[in-house]
Amino acid sequence: MGVFPQSLTPPNPETILFATRGIRPLHFCRAPLQASGPLSPSHQRHSGAAEPFEDLRGMAPERDGSNTTTTATTRVLTNQFAQPAWRIALWSVAYITVLAVAVFGNLIVIWIILAHKRMRTVTNYCLLNLAFSDASMAAFNTLINFIYAAHGDWYFGEVYCRFHNFFPVTAVFASIYSMTAIALDRYMAIIHPLKPRLSAKATLGVIFCIWTLAVVLAFPLCYFSTTRSLPGRTFCYVAWPRMADDPFMYHIIVTVLVYVLPLAVMGITYTITGVSLWGSEVPGDSSENYHAQLRAKRKVVKMMIIVVVTFALCWLPYHVYFIVTGLNKSLIKWKYIQQVYLSVLWLAMSSTMYNPIIYCCLNSRFRAGFKQVFRCCPFVRMSSYDELELQSTRLRPCHQSSMCTLSRVDTSILSKNKSVCSRGNR
Repeated sequence: MGVFPQSLTPPNPETILFATRGIRPLHFCRAPLQASGPLSPSHQRHSGAAEPFEDLRGMAPERDGSNTTTTATTRVLTNQFAQPAWRIALWSVAYITVLAVAVFGNLIVIWIILAHKRMRTVTNYCLLNLAFSDASMAAFNTLINFIYAAHGDWYFGEVYCRFHNFFPVTAVFASIYSMTAIALDRYMAIIHPLKPRLSAKATLGVIFCIWTLAVVLAFPLCYFSTTRSLPGRTFCYVAWPRMADDPFMYHIIVTVLVYVLPLAVMGITYTITGVSLWGSEVPGDSSENYHAQLRAKRKVVKMMIIVVVTFALCWLPYHVYFIVTGLNKSLIKWKYIQQVYLSVLWLAMSSTMYNPIIYCCLNSRFRAGFKQVFRCCPFVRMSSYDELELQSTRLRPCHQSSMCTLSRVDTSILSKNKSVCSRGNR
């Protein structure tokens, strides 16, 4: 995916050696780059590879009866990165699983939020934006990334090449800053409960600003993306003006903006929020109503912390991979570097499929929505309580009270506390 894009760019065409008689294009042995694994163009420029086209032009076609010519050609065209069919089949299953679970799961999350009025809260609007970006990236990039990484040949044209390099950065930016917006909203609701909360329109404005900034950040990838066709193979890559420095610098900038900075903000806000929720209680307030609210708020914060930690763990190896290979370019010649790349790419792409599972496990309203979708399955039972979970809020409007605050929290209260909460509102 581009900074993804630059990382998904296969070896620069100048480092590819093509046989003269229809042989699959392979790499020059002096610089055994990944024939079927995309790497940043900056990596190949400094790989020490000879310019093979000059040698190829002077190479005579393979002749029968000439063992010397055959041996030399075989030696030059050795491809240490070719994968057996069984390995490609296993990787295909892994990537298709991510695609199916991510798209289907996030579409269900979007439906649950849009189809049920009770789910239309500030936090859930941000979760909807997060689900949309994850589903879009899984649908438009996950499988394409794998095909390009496994085959090293671009089949999808220049227009989609630009989109392919542009959209993942945009989607990841939208995802992590949606999580950041949720963290700030939870911080304000819990640490400063008397201050005004964001309205639905203001939340939509925040989401619009997030996508606008994401497009600005990813625009260079779209602008500089191009394709290049050589005999038997086509490449999609980012043709930076300064191939030696720009890709690595851009990746550092994106790593800071879409990984380090938002995670630092969320780490600070959730630490303060966690200390407030788990480290202190109101002296003398032992009412069931207070403890019910506290449990509800803790559940929301706990769920979001798990979402953020999952995202961080999935993307950490990806960023480390490109920083390390950018600093030590000799690593891209390692025999197993292609398998390392496919592994970190799969882990990063898999971040799009975990959130629906987390919501289903930790939030009773989302769980009720998933049960409603899968109610035709014999092992899924939807109780009357599950049906009530997605109905409109049953709490009456009131003044600035604890019950009003509870009605805005986007997690369900335990069923045993429902009667107590209703009496506290009278």
